[in-house]
Amino acid sequence: MTIAHMNWQDVERAVAHDNRCVLPIGSTEQHSNLSLCVDSILAERVATEAAAPLGVPVFPVMPYGLAPYFTAYPGTITLRLETLMAVIRDVVQSLHGAGFRRILIVNGHGGNTPVEALVREIMAESPAASIKFHSWWSAPKTWAKVQEIDPSGTHANWMENFPWTRLEHAPAPAGAKPPVDKSLMMASNPAGVRDLLADGSFGGPWQRADEDMLALWKVGVAETREALEGPWPAAQAS
Repeated sequence: MTIAHMNWQDVERAVAHDNRCVLPIGSTEQHSNLSLCVDSILAERVATEAAAPLGVPVFPVMPYGLAPYFTAYPGTITLRLETLMAVIRDVVQSLHGAGFRRILIVNGHGGNTPVEALVREIMAESPAASIKFHSWWSAPKTWAKVQEIDPSGTHANWMENFPWTRLEHAPAPAGAKPPVDKSLMMASNPAGVRDLLADGSFGGPWQRADEDMLALWKVGVAETREALEGPWPAAQAS
């Protein structure tokens, strides 16, 4: 049940009997031959599929995050840290004002992990709220599935190459790319990052069989649904 298919009266009725909601957050950044919106596409889709059987509202994905290291790649958008924190705080405050007390933030971008510290701060300020921060791809069961399929799973390689993140005009290269030096990348400015990464992938195969990807997706959706189902603090459940 996405907010795009609801009006305000629908939300008022929904929150009256279930005060859970989902907020997906992503990023718009280079992903080699894949869509610039990979992180947002995946966060919103996994959130929507996880919440659908439960009838829990899913808000529109936040499409911008922290990606300063990729700004030498055209199309990448990055927020300042303080901007992202302010936006998430304002959104959560609005959700709380609407009556939502159990909020699952489904994160699709590694650069957004500072939000996890922010939600602890918000809960200290608003004890009536319970907020979970769920980076869906690195959650324990999903990450275990990644390792089972291929331990090389990383940014812009096979791990993010789903049928719904591919671009028809930009097929994946064959074979695999040697892994990059991530410590050197972290010590480089944006131009240096582009020189090091070239196409943008961190290394490993660019694509795997759809059978593998759908198996991984199934685990990711199920684990996200488990996070939404609970447990939640009893004080926020009514």
